[in-house]
Amino acid sequence: MSFIKTTEADSNYNDLEKMSIADLLRNMNSEDHTVASAIQKALQQIEALTSVVSEKLKNGGRLFYIGAGTSGRLGIVDASECPPTFGVPHGLVIGLIAGGDKAIRKAVEFAEDSSEQGWSDLREYQVSKKDVVIGIAASGTTPYVIGALKNCNENNIATGCITNNEGSPLHKTAKYPVVVVVGPEFVTGSSRMKAGTSQKLVLNMISTAAMIQLGRIKGNKMVDMQLSNNKLVDRGTRMLMEELHISEASAKLLLDTHKNVRNAINAYRNE
Repeated sequence: MSFIKTTEADSNYNDLEKMSIADLLRNMNSEDHTVASAIQKALQQIEALTSVVSEKLKNGGRLFYIGAGTSGRLGIVDASECPPTFGVPHGLVIGLIAGGDKAIRKAVEFAEDSSEQGWSDLREYQVSKKDVVIGIAASGTTPYVIGALKNCNENNIATGCITNNEGSPLHKTAKYPVVVVVGPEFVTGSSRMKAGTSQKLVLNMISTAAMIQLGRIKGNKMVDMQLSNNKLVDRGTRMLMEELHISEASAKLLLDTHKNVRNAINAYRNE
């Protein structure tokens, strides 16, 4: 059954090359304003998928993102940000891209066209029923992603997706689909724009909400963040000062001793 690819529909704007820089930026910004409202319409779908992700992670499972091109890169970005932000192991959230790691920087021709490679890539990580796999594809037709999710379904592995086309093959394959219809792109077919923005926002929502459910945030603070640079050490010091009502010198000493905001708070209160 055919469906309409709104991500490939003709732009609402024409003669872009005749526009001034000011008009180009104003019109792109106007289009970007529609993304948040499109996501709002998909909140129930996002909630359903996030609930599954949270449940799987709480029970010792992992979260996989799998995509090609821009979609794959966005999944990898979100996965790579979870350990430093929330202090979780690097193997808890895993991003896979068609063509492998070299495709993060340079496009690998036809990598996304294999319907078997996605499943093969997942199997290298011994994916199992404990895990959840989210396929990301603006078009909803990427064989690499669809093939991976079909195999997951056959092996009773929970599947979700983030796509921008209603009724697409990916939408119909995922057990917990998220469909954000952002409509035509400013540059016709350039799904790195509104579609990519929507994917980034939804990924942020899913991973952040799941990590909060796992107890990785206290109040509104990243108490499990990795103290990997001076900025984060300063932020951790301020957290301790505010939470424990202690001096900066005491907070720095406490943080230097325990290397972690949460551990420092617990140690101070248990003294």
